[in-house]
Amino acid sequence: MTQSIHFTKMHGAGNDYIYVDSTLYPIQDPAKASIAWSDRHKGIGSDGLVLIGRSSTSDADFTMRIFNADGSEAMMCGNASRCIGKYVYENGLTDKTVIRLQTLSGIKTLRLQTTESSDGAVTGKKVESVTVDMLEPSFHQPSQFIGGDQNGIVTLGTTIRGTFVSMGNPHYVVFVADIDRFDISRYGATLERHPYFPERCNIEFAQQLDEATFRVRVWERGSGITQACGTGACATAVAACVNGLTGRRSTVIMDGGTLNIEWNADDNHVYMTGPAEFVFDGEITL
Repeated sequence: MTQSIHFTKMHGAGNDYIYVDSTLYPIQDPAKASIAWSDRHKGIGSDGLVLIGRSSTSDADFTMRIFNADGSEAMMCGNASRCIGKYVYENGLTDKTVIRLQTLSGIKTLRLQTTESSDGAVTGKKVESVTVDMLEPSFHQPSQFIGGDQNGIVTLGTTIRGTFVSMGNPHYVVFVADIDRFDISRYGATLERHPYFPERCNIEFAQQLDEATFRVRVWERGSGITQACGTGACATAVAACVNGLTGRRSTVIMDGGTLNIEWNADDNHVYMTGPAEFVFDGEITL
């Protein structure tokens, strides 16, 4: 028996996902659906599939499950979180501008910046940008990785030195002199699956442009090179700060757009602000 699924394609700084309201369209095998639908030649084309649900507890308003293009389930995605804020507000699922989102890495608070918008005969508020409380970073490393920051990781005949940061999901941030000349595909693929990272890892390659600005390219766990990664931008900003490269506020320029990051000194939380964009609606048969 076939099922027609309504979906919305959205992106945050070019990090694009397929969004489905799972309360209306339950999907029995989201991993399989994500693999098929994410295919950019034979499917809708995306970095993965995001399922939006209603929270069963009073601690959160909505839930998010996110599946990468290879079908693996991710703990968290900052860009997808911002898009969910826009989705639920502009589709009338809530009138709140402060939303609590339950993810596999904890409850994130979304603060929506809205503006009055007129589209022909329709006037209403639109979400311009979203600030996500990404909670506290962690530097707890996989057991295989102890000492790795000092010794680096030997791969492809080269010693790569980086900084491990967890933003609810694992990141390894490597600062490079010239990001345009660095082979992101080659080193990203091998670092993601290096034995030091038993659950695989997201890899960020960052070049410092000025005191508080970084150009970052991402090899995302389960998806390969993506236009942006919200948790990766946060991890980069934190890594830059702990390495003495910048202060607690920084701008991260990714392939798909720019994110502003603050590592707040009072609560130790990382706050990410950036855009969320609608692409198109559609229906697909499952």
